[in-house]
Amino acid sequence: MNGNGNGHRRAGAQTSVAEAEANQTGAAQRVRADALPEFTRYRDEGCDFHPSCLTCPLPRCRYDEPGGVRALLNLGRDREILHLRRRQGLPVETLAQRYGVSRRTVFRILQRGKP
Repeated sequence: MNGNGNGHRRAGAQTSVAEAEANQTGAAQRVRADALPEFTRYRDEGCDFHPSCLTCPLPRCRYDEPGGVRALLNLGRDREILHLRRRQGLPVETLAQRYGVSRRTVFRILQRGKP
């Protein structure tokens, strides 16, 4: 039975890959409309950051990360700032100029990175 309650398929309704294959082979088994994802065709359209989700260089999807792409890109910058300050002892002013941020931003990064 489908969503309209009469057991008949609506005109123009989408079919899953498994259902289409079952129809071609003559199999009598009916496939649920909410079949497993491996039986569904997905379009990989990406986003405005990268054209394909499957080859995206981001560690997490920009839509899954609070703060989006900016937050993901800032993680690498913040790690570098912490490393340069701790290992090389660079002054805050130098780090701020090198990364194009304010001194206050560098201090926030250093504060968040304390063990």
